Order: sequence, then structure tokens, then C-alpha cells
Amino acid sequence: MIPFPGRGLYAITPDGTLADGELVSAVAAAIEGGAVAVQYRNKHGDPDRRRAEAARLASVCGSRGVPLIINDDVDLAATVGADGVHVGKDDMEPATARRVLGPDAIVGVSCYASTTRAVAAAAAGADYVAFGRFFPSVTKPGAPGCTLSLLKEARGLVSLPLVAIGGIDADNGTALIEAGADLLAVIHDVFGRNDPRAAAARLAGLFG
Repeated sequence: MIPFPGRGLYAITPDGTLADGELVSAVAAAIEGGAVAVQYRNKHGDPDRRRAEAARLASVCGSRGVPLIINDDVDLAATVGADGVHVGKDDMEPATARRVLGPDAIVGVSCYASTTRAVAAAAAGADYVAFGRFFPSVTKPGAPGCTLSLLKEARGLVSLPLVAIGGIDADNGTALIEAGADLLAVIHDVFGRNDPRAAAARLAGLFG
């Protein structure tokens, strides 16, 4: 298992909008641009396609020393040998996910706008907690909004890496880092660009 990084760009794949070959090449490009972690997100795709894509991404990420984390699906993570899973409030409990995937697996938890949930996730053995959305989001337009002050509050409550997500791009990411975000989770501003490598490099450059 590749450990979760403490700081940097966390690239999240778009939900089934890229063909298999395009997705793999785009992820490879994002890693070349500086992404330090990748999450495979495809909630409603064909199971066979999801399994094939996840397996190819596990190979691409593993060969580059970057952890692959599967969104929501613990069984898929186990099947393809991914480095971990990211779970939300309607998914498997973090402690259960760890029992299934093993003690070295990465378990990330969506905390939305709740520091209480973050504290509980830390107590349950999570490896990182994610907050968002911080800005208008194409992926989750109805998600509850978060403020910079919430990141600052969370920084004082948990010692885990804090991930910010939701409408983040190279223009607004610096404010989140300054407020305490350790990683920026980005979909559109990496995979929605013509050059994912260059887009990832711009975001990775925000960390200095």
C-alpha cells in the first residue's frame, strides 16, 4: 500500500465522462503535472467498465508511486488492489472499511461542513478528512457550503490531513491552503482542461 500524502494536489476523476483510454492517459498526465493522490470516482457506471478502469488506474498510479483511492466502493477497492477508499455519510463506516481493506489501507471520510463528523472520523481511524464544497461546484451543485473559518476550526480539532473540495481551481486554491487545507481535491480544473498535465502543474504549484 502506498501511504496517503500529507500535502498537495488530490486529483479526482470525473464521473464516467471520459472513455477508458482517455481517462488513463489523463490521470497519467495529472500525475506528471504533480498530483500526489488520485481518486477514482464513477458512481453509476457499468460494473465491468468500473472494474476495468479501476484496475488500469491502480497499475498506472502504482507504477508512479501515487496512491489510488476508490470513491465509495470498498469491494471494488479490494478487488483491484487500490490503496484505499473514500466514504461518505451513506457509505460503509470507516472502521468497517479498514477491517475489510486491512490496517495499511487509506480510509478517507467526507465531512461536508461538519467538524463534529471530522472528530468522529479521526476517532474511528480515518487517514484524512475532507470538507466541501467551498465554491460553486459542477459535480455537487447542491452540496452544503463551507467557509474558510471551518478549515481553521478543523485544524485545531484534528491532526489528520485536511482535504478541501468543491469548485477549486488555480485561482482560488491559495486561500484554502492558507486557511489550513493540506490537500486540494480537484476534478474539473484538472480533467476538464485540454491539458491535464499543465492544469495539474498550476494547482500543484500553489503548494510552493
